[in-house]
Amino acid sequence: MSIVKKRVAVIGLDSIPPELLFDKFLDRLPNLKRLVSTGIYGKLKSTIPAITCPAWTSMVTSVNPGRLGIYGFRNRLAYDYEGLQFVTSRLVKEPTLWSLLSAQNKKVIVIGVPQTYPPSPVNGCMITGFLTPNTSHNYTYPEELKSEVEYITGGYKLDVENFRTDDKAPVIRSVYEMTEKRFKLARNFVQNKEWDFFMMVEIGPDRLHHAFWKYFDTNHPGYFAGNVYENVIPDYYLYLDKEIGDFISLLDHNTTIMVVSDHGVRMMEGGICINEWLINNGYLKLIHYPDEVTPFNKYIVDWGNTVAWGEGGYYGRLFMNVKGREPRGVVARQNYENVRNELITRLESIRDENGICINTKAFKPEEIYSVCNNIPPDLIVYYGDLAWRSIGSVGHNTIWAKENDLGSDDANHSQYGIFLMNDGRDNSVLKEGLELIDVAPTVLDCMGIDIPFSMEGKVIR
Repeated sequence: MSIVKKRVAVIGLDSIPPELLFDKFLDRLPNLKRLVSTGIYGKLKSTIPAITCPAWTSMVTSVNPGRLGIYGFRNRLAYDYEGLQFVTSRLVKEPTLWSLLSAQNKKVIVIGVPQTYPPSPVNGCMITGFLTPNTSHNYTYPEELKSEVEYITGGYKLDVENFRTDDKAPVIRSVYEMTEKRFKLARNFVQNKEWDFFMMVEIGPDRLHHAFWKYFDTNHPGYFAGNVYENVIPDYYLYLDKEIGDFISLLDHNTTIMVVSDHGVRMMEGGICINEWLINNGYLKLIHYPDEVTPFNKYIVDWGNTVAWGEGGYYGRLFMNVKGREPRGVVARQNYENVRNELITRLESIRDENGICINTKAFKPEEIYSVCNNIPPDLIVYYGDLAWRSIGSVGHNTIWAKENDLGSDDANHSQYGIFLMNDGRDNSVLKEGLELIDVAPTVLDCMGIDIPFSMEGKVIR
């Protein structure tokens, strides 16, 4: 039987993996360890793809990416060659936790959750996440709240600019400044505003993982002992624990506390230049092969002789050039499945430079989602089961890359994040089989609110 609490506070930490928090660092993190020692915890299976968007949105709606019709940060808007468009809150058609709770006359505070820009009307207040263009735009609801946020924080910070850089010291300063401001705002709001549900997301862990993983992970080819940045990630976890401790000290015993992440992190072994692979295997033809590394775009493609093309990212997406669907499609509809199956077989046999199979996984969206709204990729691809990133640019003259083509980056995402719920019990319970879509119904259950039939997750008890 669940212990019904009046309030729930959710602390989201982007990219935190169970291997670090629970297995490696927990004994050094007194506040989080205390929550674990009297709570439910375990690894939290993310969405496919395991990426910030759609993962956070799936978490707060308990709906899979196919039903959301959101397959990544950028999505295809039409069956054309115009490229992908970035997500906004306007694409979210399913009810979120804050919209459901607002309708129940519950007061909400939402800070920094990805895909909340532009801000939506809520019964309370909302500060949008890092996908907000900048603080000159309206990033609060109500709009007049912006001046209060800026005053409390001394200038709010949405994200870390240029974290994929070789100039590392400014990244560290920027991450700490951003995290400090976010938690300062959170503490002020929970003390001074009426609320029943609170949720914040801190993007800092994700930025530090991508910028400093090779300095920390002893298995990374770029690691060497005693490097100047070796303790950047562990030290930040200690800092996060202190900020979390200061925050939860303000909450009463009638509040259920959750700490969650949208996905984990792992070493990036390299990149697969997917469009180079497609060229080499006869699926993609360029009008002119570039003399230097060039972003993939519609102008350099011979569409009349192209079967498929790919997009870069921490995971891969392949789009097929289908006759009658794309403007200059070449794949006959009756051959679509045969060609797609052939692509899967060949993608899953991709090898590294030493001839070793990297264990790629290619997914058909309709086989992993209950429904596919909007325009899904024809294939979603985990190169090396997320050990390799997808490189979309061309001109590499190889299918293998050592670096992210967007800048310095040492880490990729992994499929499992973290879940921790402290609900007033006196013992620690390790739970198996937890999924990201379980978070929203669990929040509602803790608050004694009926769970909509639309939610796909189960209540964690």
